[in-house]
Amino acid sequence: MQDFYIIKIFFLTALAFIFTVSWTPILTHFLYKNQLGKQIRNDGSTPLFTKMHSHKAGTPTMGGLLVWVTVLIFSVLFYYLAKFLPFAFFKYLDFLSRSETLLPLGCLVASAIVGLVDDFLDVRKIGYKNRGIKFSHKFIIYAVIALFGAFWFYFKLGWDIVHIPFLGDFFLGWYYILFFVAVVVGTAFAVNQTDGLDGLAGGTLLVAFGAYGVIAFSVGKYDLASFCGVLGGALLAFLWFNINPARFFMGDTGSISLGVTLALVALYTNTVFIMPFLGIIFVIEAFSTIIQILSKKLRSGKKVFLSAPIHHHFEALGWPEHKIVMRFWVIAGVSASIGLVIFLLDKTL
Repeated sequence: MQDFYIIKIFFLTALAFIFTVSWTPILTHFLYKNQLGKQIRNDGSTPLFTKMHSHKAGTPTMGGLLVWVTVLIFSVLFYYLAKFLPFAFFKYLDFLSRSETLLPLGCLVASAIVGLVDDFLDVRKIGYKNRGIKFSHKFIIYAVIALFGAFWFYFKLGWDIVHIPFLGDFFLGWYYILFFVAVVVGTAFAVNQTDGLDGLAGGTLLVAFGAYGVIAFSVGKYDLASFCGVLGGALLAFLWFNINPARFFMGDTGSISLGVTLALVALYTNTVFIMPFLGIIFVIEAFSTIIQILSKKLRSGKKVFLSAPIHHHFEALGWPEHKIVMRFWVIAGVSASIGLVIFLLDKTL
């Protein structure tokens, strides 16, 4: 039976890649035609960043649409085809289930729509300081989405357990709700910080979701593994066009929503404490930003990094963009392998 699920996952992954590549020209034409290009900040607050990225001004954003729209179409299409058509083939491809993938899909789409609105306002120079939705307001919106998920886990699924590798399960009670929200919002922030160089966020997310596909399969959550497979296929297609020089950027509609979804997959598989290994780059990027902010506030404007997040620091040192990205991919792959080893050892001991 497991052989069937392996075939299903790889078939859906390949199909998602082909489908996403197929409709990419439509999205690209729409973005360029409507001049939905990225605005590079030029207000004097980040002179180094502006100098390094001024040549990217006007490159379309919102490329994350490719990923989450593909996942939404696949989820809904195969569900209804399996429901209304008398063909076993469509039933085999259906991976939308209430117990595993409905909540991740809902949170993916909800957070993606918020990010899409923010990207559009930013492009059109509307909103707070002409840069879209104010950060504090975005934080509240994403926290509410995370809170919905936390209530689903705690009240609907009766879930208040956190597993720490080699130490066992710990019951948090209602504190699990706070833990859930912190994990989701924190991961979304970390992935968003990583989306700063061509191919960086796409490649590291591909590694993370690929590893989580393995974990979901290992714990018998085959629909969730299929969900990760479709995400992986769509991300691979996105990466095809996002590699330097990028045809478009991911935007908040991609980075935030995929960060939220990654956290939910970790929570569904009860492997939150494995996630830092599977997404080591996200951890490094987030902490580099936090360190930079604290340093500037506590040390009278003094910086630890030339520019933050840390990928911009290496850029400022003169590293070529493609070298930074590919080395970060290597780190992500090695760290994810270590995370999988820890997961499998913990599972067998």
